[in-house]
Amino acid sequence: MTNKMKWLALISLYMVQGLPHGFFGQAMPVMLREQGVDLRSIGLMSLVALPWALKFIWAPVLDRFTLIPGEYRRSWILAMNHTAVLALVVLSFVPLPWLIGDGILTIAIALLLVNLLTATQDIATDAVAVENLSIKERGIGNGIQVGGYRIGMVLAGGALLSFYSYIGWQAALLSVAGLMLIGSLPLYFWKPRKHTAEPSTMWSQWQGFFRLDGALIWLLLIGVYKFGDAFGTQMIRPYLSDLGLGLDQMGTLLGLGGFAAGLFGALLGGLLVSRMGRATALLGFLALEGLAIMAYALVSVEVPLTYWGAVVFEHIAGGMATAGLFTVMMDRCREHNEGADYALQSCLVIITGMIAGALSGYSASQFGYDSHFVIAGVACFAAIGVVIMAARRGLFVKIAH
Repeated sequence: MTNKMKWLALISLYMVQGLPHGFFGQAMPVMLREQGVDLRSIGLMSLVALPWALKFIWAPVLDRFTLIPGEYRRSWILAMNHTAVLALVVLSFVPLPWLIGDGILTIAIALLLVNLLTATQDIATDAVAVENLSIKERGIGNGIQVGGYRIGMVLAGGALLSFYSYIGWQAALLSVAGLMLIGSLPLYFWKPRKHTAEPSTMWSQWQGFFRLDGALIWLLLIGVYKFGDAFGTQMIRPYLSDLGLGLDQMGTLLGLGGFAAGLFGALLGGLLVSRMGRATALLGFLALEGLAIMAYALVSVEVPLTYWGAVVFEHIAGGMATAGLFTVMMDRCREHNEGADYALQSCLVIITGMIAGALSGYSASQFGYDSHFVIAGVACFAAIGVVIMAARRGLFVKIAH
């Protein structure tokens, strides 16, 4: 029973992480485009996720301090989750037209607050996963993790989008808040393995990580692995919107096709990363991701099969690549420092993703959508060289079968 509750709690918590990202990062760009907001502004919206890029700064605090004695991870997760839910409820009572007009500063602050809360929750959630998954479980565990995250992302960025025309801004936000609250409930019934704090300064904590073998190559790998993907996918929804797909069509496309494909890709990637070995899997997933992003250049609105095929292919490849990357990131974490080590690595992924997302609108405007997707695919293939360098240094964990 305990083991089953572990898996249920992890998938629920990662679903919670995907909900605000799906709504604000995926659905909202389409809503803004529908109201005439330009591509550059939509691309720059990714910058409100700044707390995710900076969470490594306060991550060591979660390794060393607890809000409730003996409840290091659960106390932080539940406190951050419930506060974020409250913030979304309050925001739901503010009309969207005012927010994107005179109230632009208000929505920026609100989104920064929600991201700060959910980013802190993510630190503790990742630490729980690292501490409670064995090396052999991490492949499928990260498949489930990415699958849960994508469930949340597609529910809020796809399914809710398809109903947005009928339910409106307030009901949509309240739905996100309700799902986030429900997703935290399994943690009340599962007690993670007890975390032991290790007395140390923040500086000595980081020194230990940077002294690991091949630290610079490893950080380069983490930084570039998802750059091409983030650069390309930021413009997918505006692209489909400009092709003439309505909110209902896009919601069905991303909510059904994206959900099924992303979930399948994450689970398949998690399974293969243990079966194939870390390095081989990462190389294959990256190549598939590059091809998948380039496939958007072949989309024709007159032939629905093309955009369905592109979305399904990209979600499968993206799920596989993310599951593989997250697995090796867990492998790199040191005991007693799981929150800080994983946060540092994930921040690199997020920072490069933010840079890529911010640049994506300029690329699509300057070169056109088709060329933009080709450039993004090439960026994926370029990262293969760094994976090979890391493999030659023996930086990947080898699993005995």
